[in-house]
Amino acid sequence: MNYNKKTIRDIDVSGKKILLRCDFNVPHDKKTGVIHDDTRIVATLPTIRYLLEHNAAVILLSHMGRPHGEWKPELSLFSARDHLEKLLGIPVPLTQDVLGPDTKEKCRNLQPGQVVLVENLRFRLEEEKNDPEFSKELASLADIFVFDAFGAAHRAHASTEGVSHYLPSVAGLLVEKELRFMGGALDNPKRPLVAILGGAKVSDKIGVINNLLQKADAIIIGGGMSYTFQAAQGGKIGTSLLDESHVEYAREMIQKAKELGVDLLLPVDNVVTPEFSADAPAEVVSSQDIPDDRMGMDIGPETIQLFQKAIENAGTVIWNGPMGVFEFPAFAVGTKAIAKSLSQLKDAVTIVGGGDSVSALEQTGFADQISHISTGGGASLEFLEGLALPGIACLADK
Repeated sequence: MNYNKKTIRDIDVSGKKILLRCDFNVPHDKKTGVIHDDTRIVATLPTIRYLLEHNAAVILLSHMGRPHGEWKPELSLFSARDHLEKLLGIPVPLTQDVLGPDTKEKCRNLQPGQVVLVENLRFRLEEEKNDPEFSKELASLADIFVFDAFGAAHRAHASTEGVSHYLPSVAGLLVEKELRFMGGALDNPKRPLVAILGGAKVSDKIGVINNLLQKADAIIIGGGMSYTFQAAQGGKIGTSLLDESHVEYAREMIQKAKELGVDLLLPVDNVVTPEFSADAPAEVVSSQDIPDDRMGMDIGPETIQLFQKAIENAGTVIWNGPMGVFEFPAFAVGTKAIAKSLSQLKDAVTIVGGGDSVSALEQTGFADQISHISTGGGASLEFLEGLALPGIACLADK
């Protein structure tokens, strides 16, 4: 995929109406509307401000949740709108429909330097179906399409890909940053390139491991998925998480890494418990010899040292997925240790994606010491797989 896309800096936006696809799908209280994490809203502020400062009129588009074409008040964008008004310090009217009379009137009357937010696009089924007529109607509201919703880049929906067939289409500043860091790490990384993969299932990361084996110097595997790799080596994993249908795949990946000269690092010890609970009694055992009645909950102290050693000389690090059952504080030690290690790298490019890894950084206070925190969950994974993302592929090349 070509990562070198035209951005808002490459075009004249003055006096133009801009259809700006953002990602305001943020966690919030369904009753009060209070936003729990505004990362995605804050991430697109530079693009909104740039457009306003350059005399554009900005029509904001986003989705929220999965209403499946039904109008659900708890999935309205009113909470995102209220928060955005505070951040921007200007009024942000929210339309009372999606492409109905109110949307059309508010967009028609919009002047340069003003913003309007269109209500949750997924209140219309045509959005997720990427309906051409709906896309065309959306496009008719503006002169230029700007895509800045990296978290939705892997979806070919009307507002992410469909409108690009009817309007000149470029990237926003957030998407530009994602492409620069993520694309750079895959295409021309500062070496050694170390990939750290965690999370529960091997199946979620098959494509990522396949792609990174061709590019990385070392791959570190922790979290729930590591037990499938231990099983593939003939280890005893007790009642730990096992992706049975992917044991053979794990075996093949271990072999492939050897053939390609890639250092594939697995845990050597684990923190185990008799049951899955926050305060279960814990002990440290060898990763290859977990007792039959115990389950792995985190990487152990020796593994932390092993992984840290692999990280300390890295030129580029990509991290996606926690090292243990991160939501339980007692088993977040491994994940937090990795977060700290990344924060201490002075000359390396560090990229973190995936909700739990990002949460770990936020909680440990290391987020501001990381080169780039990706705003895309599924999009980041598909990017790391080397797949073409519809929301990116449709933008004009430089």
